[in-house]
Amino acid sequence: MPLIKPAALKPGDKVATISLSWGGAGDRDIIWRYNIGKKRLEEEFGLQVVEMPNTLKGTEFIYNNPKKRAEDLMMAFKDESIKGIFSCIGGSESIRILPYIDLDVIRNNPKVFIGYSDTTITHMICYKAGLSSFYGPSILCEFAENVSMHDYTKLWINKVLFNNGVIGSISASEVWTSELVPWEEKNKNISRKLEKNQGYELLQGKGKIQGRLIGGCIEVLEMMKGTELWPSIDEFENGILFLETSEDKPDPALVECWIRSYGTLGILNKINGIVFAKPYDDCYYDEYKEAILTVVRNELKLKDLPILYNVNFGHTSPMCILPYGALAEINCEDVSFSILEPGVI
Repeated sequence: MPLIKPAALKPGDKVATISLSWGGAGDRDIIWRYNIGKKRLEEEFGLQVVEMPNTLKGTEFIYNNPKKRAEDLMMAFKDESIKGIFSCIGGSESIRILPYIDLDVIRNNPKVFIGYSDTTITHMICYKAGLSSFYGPSILCEFAENVSMHDYTKLWINKVLFNNGVIGSISASEVWTSELVPWEEKNKNISRKLEKNQGYELLQGKGKIQGRLIGGCIEVLEMMKGTELWPSIDEFENGILFLETSEDKPDPALVECWIRSYGTLGILNKINGIVFAKPYDDCYYDEYKEAILTVVRNELKLKDLPILYNVNFGHTSPMCILPYGALAEINCEDVSFSILEPGVI
């Protein structure tokens, strides 16, 4: 059953920022960066930005108070004046908010929710509630990009969140970066070095396949297996599984084990295709391909399962936006990727 699509954002809308995992947005040495991201939301997208009560209370408070984080999320969904919710950044333990979540609040108050990385947990909370959320930019990273936001990222924010037309073909970014420039205010005018992007790579598959998008950060998905958030096997039926790795650059042996677990659970036999993101720093680029194919092609003999690799979402910049539950297409003949419906109404 398709997920509920939220209403499109429009200039003048009030949106909330929220800290669901790491609380660095409120730390004394990081808040300058939060303010840059907030200013861009206001000036470049015409939004009114409000913080939830605990958004800027800092790392220690946010870590020690998962219930307060959950209360912020519930309050943001309940508040009819708030039209969208933007995650400040990911982290590593937003799974701790799960006991304090009321799915009915989300289900009855659909609105845009966006973020990535550890925010995968909240995406799956929204998924469980029946709401399509958006795997995409966060405040401290993409909105606060040094010097200026990337045009590619801005393009997809406007097209996916502010426009209720069909999203259509998502071309590969011509450039990419994951260069680390330390988050010190003295460095805010240092642009990160951009590398030429080699575009999408088809690891295997023929023809065109379609399926509804489900997935997230592969390390974070491991945290929720066995919890009430983990989708039933039937929810992967005919889907397109999208996966990305974080800045932790997990060892290829781990990625192989994680992909194998999807096979053991029967998920890889259910889905219609896989979309895998560009690895952080391009680290383990070939090794991750080998890990995926070892399981999918060699062990499970799923030689016709389309696998599109090096797609621009997740921890490298710039990035597109993937709406959960949206009908997408992998075209193996021209090595392209499209979303065949709007992200918003």
